[in-house]
Amino acid sequence: MLRGLSEIRSFFRTNPTPIYFISPTPFNLLGMDRWVGNFHFINYFDCFNGRHPRTFVPTELEQRPWQSMEEMNCYLLRHPEVYEFVNRRGPGKAVFVMFDEEAEGLAAQLGLTVAHPTHALRRRLDSKLVTTRLGNEAGVPSVPNVLGYAASHDALLALADGAGLGHDLVVQMAYGDSGRTTFFIKSVADWDIAAAKHPVTNEELKVMRRIRNRALAVEAVITRHGTIVGPIMADLTGHPELTPYKGGWCGNDVFPSVLTAAQRKAVRTHTQNLGERLKTEGFRGFFETDFLVDLDSGEIYLGEMNPRLSGITSMTDVTAGAYADMPLFLFHLLEYMDVDYRININEINKHAAQESMEIWSQAVIKQTDDALGLITAAPKSGIWRMDSHGRISFVRDANDWTDLDTPNEVFYLAIAGPHDYRYRGLDLGIFVSRCRLQTDDGTKLTEIGRRWTNQFKEQFQSEPLPVPLV
Repeated sequence: MLRGLSEIRSFFRTNPTPIYFISPTPFNLLGMDRWVGNFHFINYFDCFNGRHPRTFVPTELEQRPWQSMEEMNCYLLRHPEVYEFVNRRGPGKAVFVMFDEEAEGLAAQLGLTVAHPTHALRRRLDSKLVTTRLGNEAGVPSVPNVLGYAASHDALLALADGAGLGHDLVVQMAYGDSGRTTFFIKSVADWDIAAAKHPVTNEELKVMRRIRNRALAVEAVITRHGTIVGPIMADLTGHPELTPYKGGWCGNDVFPSVLTAAQRKAVRTHTQNLGERLKTEGFRGFFETDFLVDLDSGEIYLGEMNPRLSGITSMTDVTAGAYADMPLFLFHLLEYMDVDYRININEINKHAAQESMEIWSQAVIKQTDDALGLITAAPKSGIWRMDSHGRISFVRDANDWTDLDTPNEVFYLAIAGPHDYRYRGLDLGIFVSRCRLQTDDGTKLTEIGRRWTNQFKEQFQSEPLPVPLV
């Protein structure tokens, strides 16, 4: 029995059970090895060129155009070098951002217990349509919407008219991330573009009234004692310097006064209520929720929910002080560590609800154009500095952003590097800053955000592909 946060922290520092984070990169849980003993990263991309002591990357890697994170994770789990790595350290827990049924079976063959709800449960709850229905049941409202089918633009308008939504619409498919299956439809031409790329005409859709909004994100952990809610942060969405996807997530800002006191309370209450509803579905552990603030009415609406670790987990855990110097992810692990514990959920949530005075930001840089090529040069991971003329240079090696404390420096995590293919939508790299990267209204990047983004993109060089990328 662990009683209180002090004993929980001590338990994890001396943890004897190997915990393996299996993912293309270590980003989502970077720095977690500072908190958890026997914590290991198993990755495809060698973001640190072998310099990170807790990161394992196979020496022999197949190069091909990967279709999903799940596919890459299964490749790692089947890799003979990964088998040897795990076999030397012994069976333990496997942690993922994304995994499928095949990964569950492969992990079991390695003697690993997946420290998440099952893929089948996660898949069902990941549907934007299911999220909307569960939110309604939990008293967490969505933007005025209707769920239904539309075989044509006329059918879409008829569906919208029946719900009084107007004709300036946001349409979402059940599944899809980073804005890939979110469409802004104001004309038949917009509909035709969406229908040409995605099966919108034969799947159930969520059709919403388009509002002027600010996008927010918050993570939480469903524990046996209740739901703990993380910090509220503003999303960076659709910035053309960072992402080719109009509605695509591309980073976050964590800063004081992101909302009014009443709005913060509403978001935290909505998140707790949604967590308790998810618990009745058998879900436990980490989940992320997107909210939309209506800039005209001030109303808070449920956007979507990701029943897993997410792109904002890095920012959630950097604010560890909100949980008495313990990252939120440790509460997730507790649910899967075969140990009983006692905590005061109300005290933790009360402490976490206090407005942080810290500023943290992150931006995910994707390739925004259609150029294909083989990367020959790229910026490396570590601390970078910007001079008074807006030029950037590498300063020193670093394994995470823990020691970052000046506004003219950022931590950069290299994802794409030499010998990798480049293509539209490729994640090039991620940088973390102690400065705001987005303007107050959320419509554009700040000047310093644009400078960092453009300067990092200029560091990349490539050459034409020797053979077509198929």
